[in-house]
Amino acid sequence: MDTRYWPYSATDLIRIKVRYFITCHIALIAVDNGAFMRLTTRTNLASRILMACAVNNGGIVRTAEIAAKCNASVNHLLQVVNLLQASGFVKTIRGRNGGLKLARPMEQITIGEVFRIFEAGVPFAECFDLETNTCPLSDVCRLRSFVARAVEAFYRELDMVTLADLVKGNCGISALLEMSPQLPVSCKAQSGP
Repeated sequence: MDTRYWPYSATDLIRIKVRYFITCHIALIAVDNGAFMRLTTRTNLASRILMACAVNNGGIVRTAEIAAKCNASVNHLLQVVNLLQASGFVKTIRGRNGGLKLARPMEQITIGEVFRIFEAGVPFAECFDLETNTCPLSDVCRLRSFVARAVEAFYRELDMVTLADLVKGNCGISALLEMSPQLPVSCKAQSGP
């Protein structure tokens, strides 16, 4: 591929470092060569909400608690929770003791599935949206097909990552997102006496 026009190959995107999932606050995914792909705020918040639910598996978590733990707006989180619930990722419980929890086991939720839903309305480049595309090169440009393959490789890679992969054994995430003050036994063993 001629890198004068597009310096990143599909292989670069396959080798992403998913630093995003290590902490609750990072909204960028790093590519091996140091370039970044920016996710939408909604995708970032969806990941935070799902990780919070997974860490507190079986328990009901409140949106306000997640907002406080993840430094996010409750109003934005509520919009994202609505789409997560409509997509079958979380169950919402109304009332005084209400909140949300995972609708299915964390091992059955892939990050690729989540990202596809939340990134669906945002075209990766102008030429990907036929209604608003004003690029004069669209009819003859070959870049679009290379970008489309790279984006699909990105999603395929994330299809292999489950929510469980992000939280099980990740004591840092547990410490940040646990709604009860007690760390899991496996994390206590790692942190010492």
